[in-house]
Amino acid sequence: MPDNILETEVAKRRTFAIIAHPDAGKTTLTEKLLLFGGAIQMAGAVKARGEQRRARSDWMKVERERGISVTASVMNFDYADRTFNLVDTPGHEDFSEDTYRTLTAVDSAVMVIDAAKGIEAQTRKLFEVCRLRDVPIITFVNKMDREARDPFELMDEVERDLQLEVTPASWPIGSGSDFRGCYDLIRDRLILMDRKAGDVATDGIECHGVDDPKIDELIPADQAAKLREDVAMVRELCPPFNLETYREGHQTPVFFGSAINNFGVRELLLGLAEYAPPPRPQKADGREVEPEEGKVTGFVFKVQANMDPNHRDRIAFFRLCSGHFKRGTKLKHMRSGKILAVNNAVLFLARDRELAEDAFPGDIIGIPNHGTLRIGDTLTEGEELRYTGVPSFAPELLQRVRLDDPMKVKHLRKALEHFAEEGASQVFKPIVGADWVVGVVGQLQFEVLAARIEAEYGMKARFETAGYDAARWVESDDPVALKNFIDSRRADLAEDHDGALVYLARNGWQLNRAQEDFPELRFLKTREQNKSVTTAAA
Repeated sequence: MPDNILETEVAKRRTFAIIAHPDAGKTTLTEKLLLFGGAIQMAGAVKARGEQRRARSDWMKVERERGISVTASVMNFDYADRTFNLVDTPGHEDFSEDTYRTLTAVDSAVMVIDAAKGIEAQTRKLFEVCRLRDVPIITFVNKMDREARDPFELMDEVERDLQLEVTPASWPIGSGSDFRGCYDLIRDRLILMDRKAGDVATDGIECHGVDDPKIDELIPADQAAKLREDVAMVRELCPPFNLETYREGHQTPVFFGSAINNFGVRELLLGLAEYAPPPRPQKADGREVEPEEGKVTGFVFKVQANMDPNHRDRIAFFRLCSGHFKRGTKLKHMRSGKILAVNNAVLFLARDRELAEDAFPGDIIGIPNHGTLRIGDTLTEGEELRYTGVPSFAPELLQRVRLDDPMKVKHLRKALEHFAEEGASQVFKPIVGADWVVGVVGQLQFEVLAARIEAEYGMKARFETAGYDAARWVESDDPVALKNFIDSRRADLAEDHDGALVYLARNGWQLNRAQEDFPELRFLKTREQNKSVTTAAA
């Protein structure tokens, strides 16, 4: 294939995540982006009934019952001569680890803000992760059809709290029941909301220029006057949009709208098509990999088991970083050294899939496997290369898991190992004792795990206090010091599902004392997925 075709396909790709605090409207926005992108015919809006009501991106049973997203979904669609890979991340903070890893696989993000609440805690956390990776952000202020804070106040908050230069791409006309639409500041036109449109994606009504007399015919005189005053103030006070500054992660264009009413979604999508960066170079050990390089490389950032409960499948979500992938391409699995012939990779629309005949950098494909691929794995067309930056975090809550039927303990082990491979939890096998210890970021994860163990594996499990306050991976360059530590702390040591050594501390004092007594050791809160491990047998 000529290089210019690869370059053309790379330039078309837009791979982005949506980040938000719970209830900011992230899943609804995802639905409407798919609606405008032609990927679905009708959005799963609140007014729909039965199965129609279920969001396409929230496919897991527990998600549908609770009305929250607890796992990242990938959706691929085309719009405006661009190919989009949309990653819908969990909004609930108890599932933030999945979100953090997902952000390693995207080139930009859309930050959704509730127009009444502004920047909330989880939004701030996720933004910081984006900042660490210099991920450029477009802001979407949602729910303008409800009572909202002053737009200038919201922009000041973004600028002050997130230290981002703010430039509005559109400007709202009213809010709540008086919300009429927005003025497109980039294309210099008025777009009015059609409340009767329902789930049908409409173009709205347009007129050109803020001084166009047609504005006075379409909206009340007081709103027309305020619009002209606000637009004049915006153009005086706010910096103009600068593509380079945005792509460097220093400036955010702000769009206003109402996802549930389809309003502002098309403008956001056009903004992504025009401004969001194409696939960026990716960091690997020793060098950066450019997307236009001819050889296929990429990494696994997520593993999801049982997407199809009838087939006990396991899908590895693979971010393609370079080269032109074709069905049947043979890739080297860097962790094991094995060669995999990838014949049945798929592209996603939430749970729906289609066979991937080919894919390009920026695309996210699913590779069915039976436990071979894990989070953080690198696949290449032969080059000795390992992508970095896919993290694993020490859990904040630790509990033991018990079965009602102790005869199924082997089945429990398999289920827990599957969840650990997904990154849904950390699983620790104590060196002394038989009970597994499960670690998570938030309490809701225990409830979800119990529900999944019952639904997917037919076992009733309960979680109980383990008596531990913290878990830390232990590493050292001094084998003698490490052996002394293992010999003296054996009762508080475990191995994770990769076989890495973990210290389980009963309280903060015990952890501090271990660090003081063994200064040659490193007690890690985060570690690279699938790096070489220190084991209890070391």
